[in-house]
Amino acid sequence: MELTVVKNPQVKQQEEFTEFELLSTSKAFIEANTIESNLNEIRAGHIIPVFIKDNEPVISQAEFIQSALDMVADVYHGETILKPNVRLSHPIKGRIPEAKLKPANQLLEHEKTLYYERMAFVVEVPSIFSEINGNRINLTIGGVKAYNLDNLYNKSGADQHFKIFVGFQNKVCTNLCVSTDGLLSSLKVKNLDNLRNAIRMLLQDFDALQFATNLKELHNYQLTEPQFAQLIGRCRMYKYLPELQQADIPQLMFGESQLNTVCNDYFRDKAFCRSDDGTINLWNLYNLFTGSNKSSYIDTFLDRGVNAYDLAITLKEALDNRQGCWFLN
Repeated sequence: MELTVVKNPQVKQQEEFTEFELLSTSKAFIEANTIESNLNEIRAGHIIPVFIKDNEPVISQAEFIQSALDMVADVYHGETILKPNVRLSHPIKGRIPEAKLKPANQLLEHEKTLYYERMAFVVEVPSIFSEINGNRINLTIGGVKAYNLDNLYNKSGADQHFKIFVGFQNKVCTNLCVSTDGLLSSLKVKNLDNLRNAIRMLLQDFDALQFATNLKELHNYQLTEPQFAQLIGRCRMYKYLPELQQADIPQLMFGESQLNTVCNDYFRDKAFCRSDDGTINLWNLYNLFTGSNKSSYIDTFLDRGVNAYDLAITLKEALDNRQGCWFLN
C-alpha cells in the first residue's frame, strides 16, 4: 500500500467537508468524566476565571480554541478545516450575589454561573490525510486547558499553562496519534500573543509526512501471542519495580484499567483485535493502547497518548534489532 498525504484535494473531496460547518469527529475522542460542549457555548455561557490579586482575566478557554483555529487556518491555508470538538470536565458552579440565599433547586438560569476547570478540544483538517491498513487518518490539532495548573492567587502576567498538539486521528475509532515532536505538554505563556506564536511554531515545525510514515511502518511488525502476553505481564509489573530499575526502562504511563481494556480488545475489538493465529501487528496494538487511553482524565490524556506511541516504537526497534527489550525480554 502506498503512503499518501494529500493536500488541496480535488473538488469531490472539498464537497464532502465544508469549512467550519462539520464537527471534528462525531464521536468522543476522550470519554472519562467529560461532557460534550462547543465554542459558542463556552464563549457565551461560561464565566472567565481571574487572577485574584488584581481581578484581571486569564486567557479563557474560548480564546485558546479560537487562537488555535486562527493559527490552523493560517498555517494550513486553503485546506478544509472542521469545527472544534470540545470536551469538558470538573465543573465549577456558582451564583450571582442576588441569589445568595436561594435554595439550589429554586435558582433561575440567569442566577447560575459556571465554568469548567478542564477542557480538551480537537480540530480536524480532513484534506490532509493518509491511510494505514484501510484506516484513514486525518491531520488533527488540539489542546488542553486545565485551570488547576495555574496559580490564580497571583497577579496578571504570571505564567499560564497549556498543552497543544498536532498529529493524526484514526477515523475508524477516533483514536488520536500523537508523538513527542507534535506535542507541547507544558507550555507556559503570559499572554495571548505568546500562545498564538507557540501554536504557529508547533504547526510549522511538524512533519506530517514523516509521522505518517512512522505510523505506517508499525503495520509491518508483529507480536506473537506469547509475546503479547509477556508484554502485558511486564506492563503490569512496571509500577512495582524499584526506582533504580524503572529508571533504566522506557516510561510506562498506563495503569491497570487501561491494560485490562487492551487485553479485552485484543480478543474482541472489531477493527484491531488479534489475527486467527494470535499474532497482532504493532499498528493494531498501538490502537488498542490509544483506544484504552480514552478512559484517561483530560489532564493525563495527551501524555499517555504520546507514551503509547513511544511504547510502539520501542517494540518496533526491539523487533528490528532482534535483541528484545525489557517489555519483551
